[in-house]
Amino acid sequence: MSHEVPEPAVQMGYVVADLDAAVDHWITGARVGPWTVFRDVTLHGRYAGADTVVTMDVAMGYTGALQIELMQITSSTPSPYTDGAGEPLLGPHHMAWITDDLDESLASARSRGLEELFVAESPFTRVAYVYSPAQPGLVFEYIQSAGMRAMLEYGIEQARTWDGSDPVRTIG
Repeated sequence: MSHEVPEPAVQMGYVVADLDAAVDHWITGARVGPWTVFRDVTLHGRYAGADTVVTMDVAMGYTGALQIELMQITSSTPSPYTDGAGEPLLGPHHMAWITDDLDESLASARSRGLEELFVAESPFTRVAYVYSPAQPGLVFEYIQSAGMRAMLEYGIEQARTWDGSDPVRTIG
């Protein structure tokens, strides 16, 4: 039997109520930084069989080679980030891997019994969340983006050499 071993996971994602407060908590509480903040991120996708548009503010920081992604959801549309009333589902959200072929990764996940939860894209990235009904609350993400590996390497190096100054760098 062949056993496919994926690349190491690269990201842990969390949904937060207040992005700026969460970033500050990671900086002061865990000494993780610097953080890159993206405002007004829009994902167009499919969730629960229907088209949806999700907006959020996102921050990314690093601890070693692991990217910590904090997401403040700014829309109340149906999505894997909100409950049935449109309120954010706060707390740990997903573990992510990079893929060079999102469609192939989804097919492989389906062959292992995982189901699609959310498939979306922005101008630079395609993402997909999968889950197992037998393990509710455990979500895996696949990220396909031409620049993702370079962004990770840059962020890891920035964190490795961070002297505590300029802890938040906002883009957009």
